[in-house]
Amino acid sequence: MNSLVKKIGSWYDKGIGEFRVWAPLRERVELVLESPAPVVHPMQKDEWGYWSAAINAPAGSTYVFRLDGETCCPDPASISQPKGVHGPSELIERDGFAWSDESWQGLPLSNMIIYELHVGAFSPTHDFDGIICKLDYLAELGINTIELMPIAQFPGERNWGYDGVYPFAVHPGYGGRTDLKRLVNAIHAKGMALILDVVYNHLGPEGNYLREFGPYFTAKYRTPWGDAINLDDAWSDGVRNFFLQNAQMWFEEFHIDGLRLDAVHAIRDFSAHPFIRQLKELALQVGEGSGHPRVLIAELDLNDIRYIAPPEKGGYGLDGQWCDEFHHALHALLTGERHGYYEDFGEIDHLVAAFRDTFVYHGNYSPHRKRGFGAPVGNTPYGRFIVFSQNHDQIGNRAMGDRSSERLSFEQLKLAAATVLLSPYIPLLFMGEEYGEINPFLFFTGFEDPELIESIRNGRKKEFRYADGDGLPDPQAEDTFLRSNLSWRDREEPGATLFNYYRFLIDFRARRPAMQAMERDSMRVHHPGGQAVCIDRRLPGDHLLIWLNFNGHETIVGNDRESALRPIFDSASAEWRGPGGSGLCEIPSGSKMVLSAFSAAVFEMIP
Repeated sequence: MNSLVKKIGSWYDKGIGEFRVWAPLRERVELVLESPAPVVHPMQKDEWGYWSAAINAPAGSTYVFRLDGETCCPDPASISQPKGVHGPSELIERDGFAWSDESWQGLPLSNMIIYELHVGAFSPTHDFDGIICKLDYLAELGINTIELMPIAQFPGERNWGYDGVYPFAVHPGYGGRTDLKRLVNAIHAKGMALILDVVYNHLGPEGNYLREFGPYFTAKYRTPWGDAINLDDAWSDGVRNFFLQNAQMWFEEFHIDGLRLDAVHAIRDFSAHPFIRQLKELALQVGEGSGHPRVLIAELDLNDIRYIAPPEKGGYGLDGQWCDEFHHALHALLTGERHGYYEDFGEIDHLVAAFRDTFVYHGNYSPHRKRGFGAPVGNTPYGRFIVFSQNHDQIGNRAMGDRSSERLSFEQLKLAAATVLLSPYIPLLFMGEEYGEINPFLFFTGFEDPELIESIRNGRKKEFRYADGDGLPDPQAEDTFLRSNLSWRDREEPGATLFNYYRFLIDFRARRPAMQAMERDSMRVHHPGGQAVCIDRRLPGDHLLIWLNFNGHETIVGNDRESALRPIFDSASAEWRGPGGSGLCEIPSGSKMVLSAFSAAVFEMIP
């Protein structure tokens, strides 16, 4: 029997509760029903260390596992924790939801316009229903893929989600399992896809009982969160099964279209058949069985295409990966920031490299790391990389959670948006950026352990010791969370104009054939000098020139093409509340043209 295909957790069907938990080193495991009446049931162990029991139990029963007659713990694969992360688990019916998305066939990554959001901070109701109420808004904007920050149950009422301790349980404050299914159903009805951010590199510090059950962690490797998840040491088969079963649940029970894998560089695994590759094999299997392909996207900080390279070339075969360096090059160029990893960026050449080579550092020397870093992407299509000007990390990990709208002018905001949306990469927007949200997105938590709370507060003060200690937001304060909620000033100026600007660029990206080209030979990058860059994008029958001017003043550039150019977009035009733009109709070959300060302009070649 394959030890990697074990169903785990609890399952209810017609008055019978089935339970299975992995605890290979325990001598005795008992199922303890706490309600509706306290009962203890012995569990049977198989050769792989899985303990199981099937008993008569009503839906809604609560239970724990007693380990070796001493320690009682919730189910590691619990799908419901009604009394919080330290309370008993709940036996509930998994099936019975009336799906209506049978005709949905998914979206390829190359077609996605991704919108990242935090369920609690996105809407006034702080839940899945609040997202459903905004689906028409997102569809009007042109979004076709929503990416949820992690929703696994965490301690307390508020958290970014990266401190989840029950990967199988949907945080109840967001509405729970049924409401998540209603959200997925509604998203698919709009022709949109849903990607879920999952955390397979660590679990949160409070309410994490995995060590009580078995060797889920290994001291072979260290991560920023302590011992690494055990994926290649002794007993790692059971650990892999835990996370593979979790991914399968999201795909099959919730019809999720894809997973964004948090910080895969912290998933330490040197086995011949890595866990990440197994995860892709699972996604392929589910997709082939359902006719609904599933997408896997990696977040990593390695400048390595191993994760998206095909297995026959030694890769893991994932569909795409985040590209932080595009953000860093753009952010540092616009803001002038140079602290931390931004010391590696800030010149126009860095943005040129981000367009041309994807990785700014592809084997060359990194001043921040004090060594050569990264490797070339080769012929990997542009459409395998996700880029952004803002995301939860790049805002929330700042001391004050300040957004680009706090640091950039309106013209710079438009330039940043155009740089992302007119690129050949897959664009990701962070909630609220489309109208210039001014509320911060702060780091917030709702832990219950006093020592942990104090440790986090002190850690933040140490990390941001250069900031005003008295003004540093307290991550535990409810006000810190409330300040991070969207204001929804999307219909006020200048937000309304910025929203229409984003909508135009997204639509333009979908309409123009040249904007669909993602192969390496479909784009050329020209840097004639100064702070302006020309992006040449083409397909047979459609040829576009995109000028991005990062100068704080007007810049004169020439049409050195043999054909005349026709202007079709200028971010500086009055339509977009700009200074007026050039107003030119046609630029003959050999002529000069003026680019407004901090502007983006698109020209088409006249045959």
